[in-house]
Amino acid sequence: IPESGHKYYLQFSTEDYRTGEDAGNCLATVLFPKKKSRPVVSIKCSHTKDQKKIQEEDNKIYQWIRHQSKPITANNIPDSYGNIEPALEPVWALAVAGSSSIMWEKSTETLGYFLAQVKSVRQWMRKDDFIEFDYTVLLHEMPTQEIISCHMRLTWLPGQPLKVKHFCAPQGPGAEPGSGAESGSAAGPSAEKGASF
Repeated sequence: IPESGHKYYLQFSTEDYRTGEDAGNCLATVLFPKKKSRPVVSIKCSHTKDQKKIQEEDNKIYQWIRHQSKPITANNIPDSYGNIEPALEPVWALAVAGSSSIMWEKSTETLGYFLAQVKSVRQWMRKDDFIEFDYTVLLHEMPTQEIISCHMRLTWLPGQPLKVKHFCAPQGPGAEPGSGAESGSAAGPSAEKGASF
């Protein structure tokens, strides 16, 4: 699109992260603006997985986390052999969901990111109903093969969008540190900007 950037039209299928079962199909448009800013995404999905079942699964994870007698802390998820302890799978799943908002903000037409590892995670005990975690995550940048370290604070309550604040370590000469506050959900990312924490 002259003066604006490149726009892509995508059609793809989705699957349940844990079980691998079909979760629906999506149509999306992605505009990469010519000026340096995050992609503009519009997405519509048809869900094949029962929404009530999804809510039940979310609530089961939420209740398990809420009823821990002491804060959850862990390092190196997955470990150097690629293994994730079953008890830490919900913590990993939240990291995957939360880091997706960082990857969306940092991605360009020529750079993409994947969550490589959770270096550390610590739960904050709250008096309200939300659960909150501090993560240090390592993102694998493609095609450069660089590993980017980001600090992420994630807050969640089932039925509400995940809230994510993050700060990524600057990379290379002239690099700008990425920081922001994001809310995201399966319905698509929103573009709230906020201060670093």
